[in-house]
Amino acid sequence: MELPERAIEGILARWPVADLATRREDGRAHLVPIVFARVGDVIWTAVDGKPKQGGELARVRHVRRDPLVTLLLHDYQQDWTLLWWLRIEGRAVVRTPVDPEISEQAAAVAALREKYPQYARVPVLGPESTLLRIAIVARHSWCASPEAASRRL
Repeated sequence: MELPERAIEGILARWPVADLATRREDGRAHLVPIVFARVGDVIWTAVDGKPKQGGELARVRHVRRDPLVTLLLHDYQQDWTLLWWLRIEGRAVVRTPVDPEISEQAAAVAALREKYPQYARVPVLGPESTLLRIAIVARHSWCASPEAASRRL
């Protein structure tokens, strides 16, 4: 069964992590866990101030080349009647440098700060000041039971 709309809205507002899939140059999938915030019909994720290995991140390079991305949010439980997943297909755009005068970008940074208290200690934006803006194109979901759908609201 699909997740009800109310469950999807709750998950997008409060679920802490998603797996972001982009496409490598050779066509293979590249997956990385991300934190995100939803503002309206757009999902935002930042290249934040946590230490990086240097250079532009692969996910950013991939989005510059191919904007089609997929986000997967899911919950695994030992009790399989509580399983669910939500897959978001989107079109991503790299926003760099981030301009705090652009209200959409300022709202994204504020939403990330509000959702993640860790951003009180770690800068939301790293030295490159980069956001990924993901416009939702389609949503697909599944849940094992009504209990699974209502567990995370």
